[in-house]
Amino acid sequence: MLHSLEFLLQVLRCFMKNPNKIKQIHSHLITVPPNSKTHKATLLYNTLIRAYLNINQPHNCLLVFTHMLAQQALPNSHTFPSLIKASSFPPSLSSLTLHAQAIKRGVLSDPFVKTSLLTLYGEANDLCNAHLMFEEITNPCIVACNAMIDAYAKNDDMGSAVVLFKSMLNKDVVSWTSVVNGFTRNGCFLEAIRFFEKMIVNEDLVKPNEATYVSVLSSCAGLVETVGLGLHLGKQIHGYILRNETIVSAFMGTALIHFYGKAGCVGYSNRVFNLMVHKKVCTWNAIIYSLASNGREREALDMFEEMKQQGFCANEVTFVAVLTACARAKFMELGLEVFQSMSSAFGVKPIMEHYGCVVDMLGRAGLLSEATEFIKNMPIEADASVLGALLGACKIHGAVELGHEIGERLLELQPHHCGQYVMLSNIHAGVERWSQAADLRKAMAEAGIRKIPAYSVIDPLC
Repeated sequence: MLHSLEFLLQVLRCFMKNPNKIKQIHSHLITVPPNSKTHKATLLYNTLIRAYLNINQPHNCLLVFTHMLAQQALPNSHTFPSLIKASSFPPSLSSLTLHAQAIKRGVLSDPFVKTSLLTLYGEANDLCNAHLMFEEITNPCIVACNAMIDAYAKNDDMGSAVVLFKSMLNKDVVSWTSVVNGFTRNGCFLEAIRFFEKMIVNEDLVKPNEATYVSVLSSCAGLVETVGLGLHLGKQIHGYILRNETIVSAFMGTALIHFYGKAGCVGYSNRVFNLMVHKKVCTWNAIIYSLASNGREREALDMFEEMKQQGFCANEVTFVAVLTACARAKFMELGLEVFQSMSSAFGVKPIMEHYGCVVDMLGRAGLLSEATEFIKNMPIEADASVLGALLGACKIHGAVELGHEIGERLLELQPHHCGQYVMLSNIHAGVERWSQAADLRKAMAEAGIRKIPAYSVIDPLC
């Protein structure tokens, strides 16, 4: 049996990314259980858990662990890091369950296990337990510190993240990127860009990587979208990338296309796309959406056709971009055809964003009855984005009664959203129902809701 275990282990190590071989070995372990008292049995189960993680089947990692326990093979400190990482994908064991197992197996003293649990607690939005786990690590290494920074960032505590970062004697690119990404995640776009600037000033110590560039460009896009600024900063970062990187990777290029699209600079988006050597589905999605959201809907649809011809498989994001193009260009028949083809031809199940695009498309064409019926027949309850698309169409086409009905539903869903009050008030004002419009403005004031001021920006750099 020891020889058989050694053979299985060697085979598994050779085929760590081969789903069929991995499942065959797993089946063999179920039908012919190994001698659980051997070190080889534990090693084999650990390797099998890592193998399933490599092929992105986290549920099978957890299944192997249950089989391991059923066969009384002893988990060790090498079992838990991969298992904990797999547990971060739903459906999964709870953080506390794995924590309890680590204590029971006597491996919690291992710093790698503690760091893995710290990461899991952070992803589960359990900052308290993440911090307690960090405090239990004696002389935390740079990996543990980075994990704690990330946990703070994911739980909206950038103050603590920056304090910990500054206290670290040694910092690597992950340390810097975790802070930049944390600011981006929390909508602190200017802070993210400024932190990136500090990073490149110290580039003799650490240089940005792909993840850093993607994060800071996302902040530039966010800055453009929220306050109309950031184009100049984004262009400077683009220039820095061209000076310091040999190639623009697929993800960096995608981030640049997305940024220029948000800024309305479609020419730059196209230029980045055309110069890219390696493209991924996300790259095509970015250029299609960039074109669709900047008045070049036909080009966006042509790009979708080219994407399919080059063998790229469309996903959920692709169809949001394509349906957006159809809605804005009022290509209703084509849009409905694309929507129907999602599941039948591409195996993509529609989500709320797709339903919202169809409602927007029908609403822009003035087909309010069809849009209302479409919402009623949706297999999921319409959210505020879908109802908001219909409310916008009601305003455009003067459908006061339907607008009032939809507006009331929206106010129930988003009682503190200024946009719903303003839109509904404007619908009444448009047909001179001044008392109803005034009542809505009064309700806003009494609830302490203020209208977000609009702005206009002309950027000569675009």
